[in-house]
Amino acid sequence: MKNIRKYINILLAAAMTAGFASCENVDYPDRFRPTSGVPTIFGVRYVDTGVAIEQAFMEETVCILGENLRSVHEIFFNDQKAILNTSYITDNTLLVSVPKTMAEVETDQIYFITSAKDTVTHAFRVLPPAPRVQEMSFEYAAPGEWVSIYGNYFYEKAGSEIKVEFAGAEVPHSDIQIASLTEMKVKVPAGAQPGRVKVTTGSGIAQSGFWYNDNRGLLFDFDGTNGLYTANKGWHGADLVEGGVSGNCLKLYGENFTADGGDWHDAKCHFEYWAGNWQDPEDYGTWDGRRLCDIVDFSNFKNMCIKFEIRIPADKPWTGCPMQIIFSDVTLVSNGNAGVKDIYGNTLAGCNNTYFNNADVSLPRYLWRPWAATGSYDTNNEWVTVTFPFSSFTYYWDGNAATGTLTPESFANLELFFAGGKSGDEGTPCTPEFYIDNIRAVPVR
Repeated sequence: MKNIRKYINILLAAAMTAGFASCENVDYPDRFRPTSGVPTIFGVRYVDTGVAIEQAFMEETVCILGENLRSVHEIFFNDQKAILNTSYITDNTLLVSVPKTMAEVETDQIYFITSAKDTVTHAFRVLPPAPRVQEMSFEYAAPGEWVSIYGNYFYEKAGSEIKVEFAGAEVPHSDIQIASLTEMKVKVPAGAQPGRVKVTTGSGIAQSGFWYNDNRGLLFDFDGTNGLYTANKGWHGADLVEGGVSGNCLKLYGENFTADGGDWHDAKCHFEYWAGNWQDPEDYGTWDGRRLCDIVDFSNFKNMCIKFEIRIPADKPWTGCPMQIIFSDVTLVSNGNAGVKDIYGNTLAGCNNTYFNNADVSLPRYLWRPWAATGSYDTNNEWVTVTFPFSSFTYYWDGNAATGTLTPESFANLELFFAGGKSGDEGTPCTPEFYIDNIRAVPVR
């Protein structure tokens, strides 16, 4: 038996050796074979149209035309290396994608490098994609004030200067400072009107999703001009003070802001707006006491967000306890007696402090914790705009995922207060001050 196994093993080894030898001898006619020498470059064209080009956007695929292109071992666009795929290289054509990283040193050249380190160059310009405009640091800045605009691909070259336009006014080029590819500072021009901000570069034009001086969807301006004035539609009366973005603003403040997942802070650091005016049946009145969903259309709330301006002094920083941002419907809480019907047939829940931490309801809300990343958060006593998409309203009182759902009718009431979060993850004690203005609900884009 041992002799038979030994004989079989010898046969198998011989067969495998023969197989390897035969594989080595097989000729693959389509196999890539690099060549020696240097390439000759005729030009560059689009892959799909065949149109000759002298520039392309990052990540765009182009076709190099020439001779002896199989001698190319590496390609650099400016100082950024491209990825070569030998499956797309022949003697006369080479397909390659322009690198997606911005060059540190722009020479407007493609460098073709052989295995012998010989280099051939070809003039070619790499363009970033069209600009993207995502955020403005302070959307209610007055003309003459400097703001930061955030996005991507903010750049300019000689003969192709960046241009920034507000509705009704263009920013003088001297009032534009490009800080990086993703940030620029601009001075709001005289005559700027509510509307989108437009940015133009050599690569294209982009408009912001946000509006400057946004006058849409205003819920609370605390002046009674375009939005509600009240700071007391519930059990707690927050303060209205002067010095807002324009006129009055809401002031929230308190001591020993910590939370263990069960405590909350009341009095002057709790803003409540519960719809209703203690009527039977409840008709919500014509101004104060209205349901917020009667002021703003929330039928497409999944593509909307809440925004407001906030100012936190540097000497009163926020270091612990999340802000709970909660919308609710009148069947969960209302400003009036429980059991009363409204003119729409809803049975009102009345005033209560149980709906927001009722596990059976598990009402989705946003927990804002900007101090979590660095341990402390303030705005250096400057006004800034903050944005919270309703698609991010996924938390329950304790920081875990909520199991309840929101509907357009859920946006009748609003509360801002400090509580909850996960035990052991509440930050450090603090005595912060918050100044809030222009609470609004607007489309995300």
